[in-house]
This record gives sequence, C-alpha cells and structure tokens, in this order.
Amino acid sequence: MPDSQAAILQPYSSRFVYDRAPMLVYWEMTRSCDLACIHCRAEANPLPDPLELSADEGRALLREIRAFDEERPPHLVLTGGDPLKRPDLYELIAEARSMGIEVSVTPAATSRLTESVLKRLKEAGVSSLALSLDGSEAGRHDSFRGVPGTFERTIAAILAAGSLAIPLQINTMVTGATAEDLPSIYNLLATLPVGRWALFFLVATGRGRSLTEISPGQSEGLLTWLCELSESRATPFIIKTTEAHHVRRLSYQRMHSRGLSDEAFLGSPFGRGLGVRDGNGIVFVSHMGEIFPSGFLPIACGNIRTSRLTETYRAGEPFLALRDPEALKGKCGRCPYRLICGGSRARAYAASGDPLESDELCPYPTILFRD
Repeated sequence: MPDSQAAILQPYSSRFVYDRAPMLVYWEMTRSCDLACIHCRAEANPLPDPLELSADEGRALLREIRAFDEERPPHLVLTGGDPLKRPDLYELIAEARSMGIEVSVTPAATSRLTESVLKRLKEAGVSSLALSLDGSEAGRHDSFRGVPGTFERTIAAILAAGSLAIPLQINTMVTGATAEDLPSIYNLLATLPVGRWALFFLVATGRGRSLTEISPGQSEGLLTWLCELSESRATPFIIKTTEAHHVRRLSYQRMHSRGLSDEAFLGSPFGRGLGVRDGNGIVFVSHMGEIFPSGFLPIACGNIRTSRLTETYRAGEPFLALRDPEALKGKCGRCPYRLICGGSRARAYAASGDPLESDELCPYPTILFRD
C-alpha cells in the first residue's frame, strides 16, 4: 500500500486522538439485574455485589470525571446490570449534574421501569435514556432477554419516555440470530419516538461467548444497508454502531465515490466521533471500581479505589497503545483507514488475546496488504 494512501484525513488527525479526556465514561453502577439476557457482558444476577462502589466512592468518581475538564467534562453513562437497583441512583445523577456532567442511564425493562420512575429520572437531570430491543416481536426479544413480558415493557417505556420528551436511544445486539430481524426492528422503531438506533456488534465476552457472530461478508452487507439508511432523508433517527468501527471506512468510501469532500464526511452521521474506540475516547469503570478501556475489553488497568482515573486514562497501558494507530498489528496496522477506524480492539482481544491485533470482522480486502 503506497504511503500516500495511508494519510486519509491526516490533516484532521488531531481530532481523532482523545489523549487528554474521553468523550464517554461508562460506570457499571451494579451488576444486579432481574433479567437474564443471553448476551450479557456483565453476567448479571439478581443480587448486588457487596464489593460494588459505595455512594461516597461514586461521588469521588464523579469528581474524577470532572477533573478531566472542569469546563466540559466527559459524558457519563450509568449502566449495569440495572442502575435502577441502586438506591442512590437519583442522588448521584443530581450530584453529577450539579458538577456540570451530562448523564445518560441504561435501565433494564423490568417492572421497576414505570412512568413515575421515568419522571424521577427526568427530574434528576438525565440527558437521555438507552433501552434495549433485540427483536421485532415479543417471542424474539423475550427469548433474548430471558424474561417473558420484557418486549411489552420496553415498548411501554419507549412511549412513556417519548411523552415525557426524554431523548431516547435504542440498543440492538447484532448476532447471527438477530441479523435477519434487523429490517423488521428498524421498521418498528420508525413508528416510535426514538432519537438514535445503536447497533452493538457482538464481541465474545461474558455470556456472549455462547453466541454466534455474523460473518465478515454479512457485516459488510449490513453496514452497507445502514449507510444507505443513514444517507436517506426518510430515516427518522440517527444510526450508530458499536464495535463495528469499519462502518467509517465504508461510509468514507461511499461519500468519496460520490465526489463529496472530507469535511462533508466529517459532518455526516458516521463521520462524527471518528477514532473513538476501546480506550480512545472511552473508559469504563466496573461496579468494583476497576478501570477498563471499555466494557467489552476486559483488561483491568487499575482501580479508582487506589488509582487516579485521569492518570490511568492519560498515561497508563494499554491506553497509550490503544490510542496509537501506528501500534496496530496485522491488516489493521497496514490499513489506510486505521486513523479514523482502528477496528474493534475488544474483538481483537477476544479472538487473539492481543488488543492490538486485527479485527477480523472487517472484510476489507486482504490482497491490499500483501507485502
């Protein structure tokens, strides 16, 4: 591959390295959850872990998040398990908001998620909610979530959040079992008050190790479809992917073939957040305070009980290597799109034990990388 082709969007490269602060901090508040999702990264169970962070330790974490940038701290995502099983949830949301930290919450669709709870979340100051929908009808979704009635509760929560004007993201897991249902899920979501559809491409971690990933060819076809939807003015919500960063390469290729500029790409739905991946723009704090590059990349890099989150993110390993496109190996290391994409470091780790190896879900032609 000629060196000149390795500089795609190079003039904008400083935008793609998040070396001082992440865009997003995920805090797994608890692993307690009343669902039994077959893909659960956290392998959640109904009872809380006695070692999970206390309310005071949670407040200390909030101060660490604010220390990244006091004027514009990272966005905090409260996840789990089910954050609704934390009795101090609302107080911690209000505390974060008082510090100028934007907060999103990912509650589980259980009997706890009532309209009154949604009102309390809004009153506490949440910026948005994320709910999961993994099937276009009850049989598909409930079998994925492990509890009957979850589909109906999810739809009811979506409608209630819409009536309360709470911005809503819907998360959908992409596996060999769910792929064929994605068009039907899209059609359903198009009738609901949804602001963003986030497709999470399976990484074999937690309970997800028992599921089947889609093939690279299926991935390319699915991402092409998502690009087509995103380019259509008729699509009623933003579309994004998680652990399928190569959609950026595909979107760039499509826009470039139509003669559109790099600036146009940077302003497009898949052009925003370029470079963000495990450890670069993202940091994850577990229920026990462990610091990870992301929730899908289980390499503990410290613990907020004994380490500074800011220092670990800025100067610790493997964060430094994960933020360096030149450290990538295999075809990802030689790819001209490595700056804006970089591949899923979590999937590389799950497959090889090395987070810097190639992301094999991307089918970008290997013939281009022959020496």
